[in-house]
Amino acid sequence: MLVINGLDDLRARVGQELGTSDWVQITQEDVNKFAEVTGDNQWIHVDPERAAATPLGGTIVHGYFTLSLLPKFTYETYTMEGVSFAMNYGSDKVRFLSPVPTGSKLRCKSVLSSVEDRNGGLLMKVTSTIEIEGSEKPACVAETLTIVFG
Repeated sequence: MLVINGLDDLRARVGQELGTSDWVQITQEDVNKFAEVTGDNQWIHVDPERAAATPLGGTIVHGYFTLSLLPKFTYETYTMEGVSFAMNYGSDKVRFLSPVPTGSKLRCKSVLSSVEDRNGGLLMKVTSTIEIEGSEKPACVAETLTIVFG
């Protein structure tokens, strides 16, 4: 795991890869729980029989479920020391590039795209690419924003 030591170290890492997470397998049970919590019970996610009859051949993972894995992937990839705290500031861009068949394994590669002074801290932009095991095309590419205070 990469350890970023303070704001100066964070500035010095612009353009660098922050790491790659472990693979995580997404089960139908996981998808069903996400659907229940969010109220997104669209059949392509939760009805395996009906979804099997589509060109996708089965259910797919919600795009926002895939995106919601970013904190887990981040915690597996890098940590920051020598800062007082960091908080989510949002996203600049999120694209879902390929459907994720339920049962797939996902992982994330993250690159520190930029940092800029903001509100007494640093606004960091991380470009995260969520990959599907065995697929050339990623599931999702997201540019996320975090404010880090020294």
